[in-house]
Amino acid sequence: MSETKTVLIIDDDPDYVTAIEALLQSSGYQVRSACNGREGLHLARTIRPDLILLDVMMTERTEGFFMLQEARRIPELSQTPVIVISSIYTDQPNFRVSPEAGWLPASLFLPKPVDPARLLAEVRRLTEAAADPIGHSAAGRRES
Repeated sequence: MSETKTVLIIDDDPDYVTAIEALLQSSGYQVRSACNGREGLHLARTIRPDLILLDVMMTERTEGFFMLQEARRIPELSQTPVIVISSIYTDQPNFRVSPEAGWLPASLFLPKPVDPARLLAEVRRLTEAAADPIGHSAAGRRES
């Protein structure tokens, strides 16, 4: 990485946040964190991260969903890549949201517990795509 990328983790589990911070920092990323959607949205507007890692179930069961929808309405955050990482897939195995569905505009969904190697690969892919000098948008490259 030529320029240090900033990743914002929004999750209410302090142990999880500490582990992911360590993983990302050891790979050269600058990491900030917030423990709820409101704080996360404020911090995202302030620091304008290169990528957001977002939990769904925080103070409220759907807090992450609403935070993401709000972030997409803010021009400076509308194209920021977002990886939703949630145990909702483990708790509700039939619950799947395709990023193409539009109502939950995330770049990618990953289940908790997250595979560290996969997470690092996806963080790298999305932060590099967001900085693509050809002008391709990471938000335009949604995957499930």
